Amino acid sequence: MSVVTTPTDASRLAKHRRRKAVNALALTLSMAAMAFGLFWLMWILFETVRLGVGGLNLATFTEMTPPPQAEVGGLANAIFGSLVMVSLATLIGTPIGVLAGIYLAEYGQKTWLGSATRFINDILLSAPSIVIGLFIYAVIVARVKSFSAFAGVLALALIVIPVVIRTTENMLSLIPNALREAAYALGTPKWKVISTITLKAARAGVMTGVLLAFARIAGETAPLLFTALSNQFWTTSLGEPMASLPVTIFKFAMSPYENWQKLAWAGVFLITLGVLALNILARVMFRNKH
Repeated sequence: MSVVTTPTDASRLAKHRRRKAVNALALTLSMAAMAFGLFWLMWILFETVRLGVGGLNLATFTEMTPPPQAEVGGLANAIFGSLVMVSLATLIGTPIGVLAGIYLAEYGQKTWLGSATRFINDILLSAPSIVIGLFIYAVIVARVKSFSAFAGVLALALIVIPVVIRTTENMLSLIPNALREAAYALGTPKWKVISTITLKAARAGVMTGVLLAFARIAGETAPLLFTALSNQFWTTSLGEPMASLPVTIFKFAMSPYENWQKLAWAGVFLITLGVLALNILARVMFRNKH
């Protein structure tokens, strides 16, 4: 028996084939774009490991940044400076970001202040870090006529705050309203519902956002060039210029001296390893707690 194909069936068959062809084309282009990106990523990682590991030794972690063509030198003061400034910036920015995110998610959904805060936060999220560095330079460095680690901390904190705000608001918005309503039905005040129920339920996502913000500012160079600048010597004072890994890498990588270039690649490897470890930690520790 022969199957009679009506014009309607033929049209549906043609549409089906066309959709399959478009789907195959889109999938092919997507895979090609992914392969293109992975190729450059793997090349960058390969070069970072190849050149960075060669510059690592005990002196890298125990000696201060050397003068040009010195035989002995390391990145101890730069590593210490980065840890100090990044940690303090995270400690300053996290409470502000969490509190602002709580306000946006729990109180400011339909208020003009909430809308204005979200708009400003979106601007800060997309603002180039060099603009933030120039702002702190104009407000603090130019007025006191001195670069300082404290100015660098403030610049990095301004990068942390919008990231934590967005993450906190999004995580709290994902908490079902049934949890809040059940607590309200028992007569629980709103502040206690937020602190003991919704924030506790969203703590994994909030902590993930904090860790990712920490990883982001760990590699920022532009804000520190205008604020903390650099220091060849060991210093613990926040009122003086302080060395940091990103600025040291920037300075050493552009130099003609081989020992500085080796240390620059060692610094790149350390930052890459640290950021990778933080991203893995953020996903592994909290992946089953959302």
